[in-house]
Amino acid sequence: MATTDAGAPQRRSTTSLLLLASGASFLAVLDVTVVNLAMPDLREDFTGSVFQSLSWVITIYAIVFAALLAPAGRLADALGRRTLFLAGISVFTAASLLCAVAPNLDILLVARAIQGFGAAAMIPASLAIVLMDTPPERRRAAIGQWSAAAALAAAVGPAVGGVLVDSFGWRSLFLINIPFGLLFLYGAAAIPRTTAPGTERKLPDVLGTIMLGAGVGLFCLGISKGGEWGWTEASSLLCVTVGPILIALCLLRSAKHPAPALEVSLWRSRTFALANAAAFFYGIALFSWLLVGVLYVTQVWGYSELEAGLAMTPGAFAATIVAMRVGKLPPAYGPRLATAGGAVILAGTGFLLAFTLPDHSMFLAYWLPLGVLAGIGMGAITTGTSTAAALSVSPLRFAGATGLNQTARQIGGAIGIAILATVVSGALKDIADFERIYLIAACAAMVVALLGLGLTIKLPPAPPAATPPEQATGEQKTPTTDAAS
Repeated sequence: MATTDAGAPQRRSTTSLLLLASGASFLAVLDVTVVNLAMPDLREDFTGSVFQSLSWVITIYAIVFAALLAPAGRLADALGRRTLFLAGISVFTAASLLCAVAPNLDILLVARAIQGFGAAAMIPASLAIVLMDTPPERRRAAIGQWSAAAALAAAVGPAVGGVLVDSFGWRSLFLINIPFGLLFLYGAAAIPRTTAPGTERKLPDVLGTIMLGAGVGLFCLGISKGGEWGWTEASSLLCVTVGPILIALCLLRSAKHPAPALEVSLWRSRTFALANAAAFFYGIALFSWLLVGVLYVTQVWGYSELEAGLAMTPGAFAATIVAMRVGKLPPAYGPRLATAGGAVILAGTGFLLAFTLPDHSMFLAYWLPLGVLAGIGMGAITTGTSTAAALSVSPLRFAGATGLNQTARQIGGAIGIAILATVVSGALKDIADFERIYLIAACAAMVVALLGLGLTIKLPPAPPAATPPEQATGEQKTPTTDAAS
């Protein structure tokens, strides 16, 4: 009886910390999906801004998020998960307020960049909380709940965004973050302080991180503005050449740096490298697909933001359900089947949309079934690529592998939005523009399918019967360094 009573507070504490970490994951991902619904409203509010400029409200968040996600994992190690979580939530909440009161597009873009910085700190810090503050026997379930929170954010994001924008305007999308941020700051007091005297902790490579962010940013700027500036102009050529060069220099530097901006050593695993490549092309397809859908139904079909959000929701829920089910497939072939199969479904749906988009509303007969079909593909790819990345490295490097896989998808997403901004015309009413975006997304999905076929997981031999599963997988020995890397 005494043992039960003593363990009850610990269980409650573990549950509270898991809810806190899952809430942070939910909030960071929610701000990726809800802002899509703000595009029509932003265009009306900032009347002098063209779509290519407005699209950076999404792109700049993705770029900063991607560039800082992996280094933030090392900051969680150097500063402690509690300190980084508090910093991330504080920055995210303050930036959300700045977004909500931004008087012009320039200030909004700066605020979104700062918000991306906060989100990049929240994700690895919250994952470190899950890995470090959950008993080994509950760790796998906790990771599943943490991942499900992000999937749920993607599912409810369109509906939440539609309701808020339609009822209160685009500024409400950022105001809603403030009470949650304050709640998480209050709850963060329960996170244990990291104590590891005598342990040398290296800060992440600042120069490599700057190279990555600047490289991706310049490349996306060149793609999105090339049509406006002129593809042969010096500014366009400078962006599309210097950007990739900076990214390459970051990769070369990371290969030799003791605390790299990107854990490129993980790419020595063929499966991990393929999973990251698949995540990159999936990001191109995913981000452009989600935004073009909102633009299409609002500009061509005349849907309100609320109607657009509700129209996107069935596919998002289908993605969430499939993502959870696919995670139960046998690891020997599950990631390959999920990634390649889901990509084929997504590509097929994209090709169909690219050649059959109607100029009038056809929700039940056309949009709903195709949206659900696309959601099935997205859910399968999301789980397939992340599972392949995690299972292709040792358990002690799970967090680093997950973070780098998310970084690849975010970079792909930023490039996808930049491509969309180039293709879509300023009027946003030409069906041919929207068809071209779906065609590009479908082609990117086909690349994902080809890469997915190469995902092979070599399972380690089963441990002796007398060895507890936690010790066999090394989960009991997850140090702060690996949890946050």
